[in-house]
Amino acid sequence: MAYIDGFVIAVPTANKQAFIDHANKVDVLFKELGATRIIECWGDDVPNGKLTDFRRAVQATEDETVAFSWIEWPDKATRDAGMGRIEELMKTDERFSPENNPMPFDGKRMIFGGFAPVVEL
Repeated sequence: MAYIDGFVIAVPTANKQAFIDHANKVDVLFKELGATRIIECWGDDVPNGKLTDFRRAVQATEDETVAFSWIEWPDKATRDAGMGRIEELMKTDERFSPENNPMPFDGKRMIFGGFAPVVEL
């Protein structure tokens, strides 16, 4: 069964195109390492909650938009191998270089995790 990595980040709204450009460069690496699908989503209907919500989870400010992304892998073993290689490539591949492809958001406020699907329709 597939394995999913999920991500939620706050991106300055003015950086939408920079976010798209950054994703187009970096996401190719995940595909090269075995990911089967990558989805990058720009917040369109992200309401404020009463106790918690996406905006609070990433400490989004009024001038930021919440982005939600996921990477689908064929299985956890492929994901673990791919993510292990990503850590190495972050040090050597120019697509991860802050000079060539600066992150258009504060990576310290990103929340992420790996998920094993339990229901698939």
